[in-house]
Amino acid sequence: MNPAVAVVAVVVVSVATAVIGFYGLRISRTTGDFYVASRTVRPWWNASAIGGEYLSAASFLGVAGLVLLSGTDALWFPVGYTAGYLMLLLFVAAPLRRSGAYTIPDFTEARLDSRAVRRVTSLVVVVVGWLYIVPQLHGAALTIRITTGLPAWVGSLAVVIVVCLTVVAGGMRSITFVQAFQFWLKLTALAVPVLFIVFTLTGSGTAAVAPAVVNPTGMAPAGAYQNISLLVALLFGTLGLPHVLVRFYTNPDGSSARRTTLIVLGLLSVFYLFPTVYGLAGRMFAPELARSGQADAVVLLLPGHLIGGTAGDLLSALVVAGAFAAFLSTTSGLVVSLAGVISQDVLGGGVRGFRLAAVFSAVVPLGFAVTTDSLALAGSVGLVFAFTASTVCPVLLLGIWWRGLTDTGAIAGMVTGAVLCGGAMVCGAVLGAGGIPFWLAQPAAWTVPAAFAVMVLVSRATKDRIPRTMPRVMTRLHTPERPLVTER
Repeated sequence: MNPAVAVVAVVVVSVATAVIGFYGLRISRTTGDFYVASRTVRPWWNASAIGGEYLSAASFLGVAGLVLLSGTDALWFPVGYTAGYLMLLLFVAAPLRRSGAYTIPDFTEARLDSRAVRRVTSLVVVVVGWLYIVPQLHGAALTIRITTGLPAWVGSLAVVIVVCLTVVAGGMRSITFVQAFQFWLKLTALAVPVLFIVFTLTGSGTAAVAPAVVNPTGMAPAGAYQNISLLVALLFGTLGLPHVLVRFYTNPDGSSARRTTLIVLGLLSVFYLFPTVYGLAGRMFAPELARSGQADAVVLLLPGHLIGGTAGDLLSALVVAGAFAAFLSTTSGLVVSLAGVISQDVLGGGVRGFRLAAVFSAVVPLGFAVTTDSLALAGSVGLVFAFTASTVCPVLLLGIWWRGLTDTGAIAGMVTGAVLCGGAMVCGAVLGAGGIPFWLAQPAAWTVPAAFAVMVLVSRATKDRIPRTMPRVMTRLHTPERPLVTER
């Protein structure tokens, strides 16, 4: 595609994001505005915003790339990404909103009456957030390099600058408007080119071609274990994503949190149809993208490859704008959630602390992103889900639904999950895709049960540490009463 058109698309979506973000500054004044939008976000707005931040580089680019490489085996990714919200609806959304907390560490401290649990949870949340931001910056680097020819670091730096400006300007209230806009931009950016491609290729009669390439996703070849482990990671990992969970604190009440989740399920179901179509079209009409190692770029390159001319350039520009919106929206959500944790635990809270923490939360992963190479986007994000499922998810589920959880058990379980899953990720990075055993390539099938088991066994062995406040807290989690955490 024409590099100048791609640059214009990136500039336009960045400016639009900044303008909407600065608009949020006009109505963001209190600490509650910055942390949870004063808990006034209605279901449709919140669902659109969740879709904006959840549909990351892995969803916009990576799913199509995996379908291009692996065909129907890759469909477990969109299925798992979407079904994870059903788990949220059933087990987490309403009780978490009723907790009245600002952040996940707020919830664990209030539930277990322990500062130690809060500190460990905060550390885990920050690690999860940084691990998730890095693939977004890799996606931006890939997009800028492929479509404009500029150095890859330009894309990563541009995302961090825009995100810092919008988050610092208005916090959660500002980002809600930004992410809702970005969801609909992403959906349009995928849907319109797909319709043009379908109309253009109707009746072409071209036979499908399955590319014979080595799977570069960082995962072992598909099999029963890999599919089960991937589903465990995606289903349980969704329950522990800090940037998703913090959005439920912005709903007015528990019932609106449930309605938000139902709407999100519908929006995600529609969205994931389009990356799948891109991947299948790539297998049929552009298998050379897989052979050349550009599978993750199939969404960016396919409109120009199949349509060409001015129309192809314009459609490609729309896709580039949507891709950049994906990187911006997910990174924004992660930075907001991390800023809330870091500002309260390190900087004493308040608006100024939130803004300083936001800049810090974005700059650290930028350093990692510009000094490392990208794995396949969906594969790398899948490992982040596995880490989250092994750490944050167990303490949330057991904290909400089991009265026997203790602070010692929670810490032991989170540390176990972090060590086991983190160790598997490090081994994978050292050994590479070709040398890693299948059970390390997809560790969630054994790290998640291990974390739950340790949390339960240690809690049962330390029954005397069940907090006295547990009955009152559990009652408030499961009945629509006043907030558990005092508004600040």
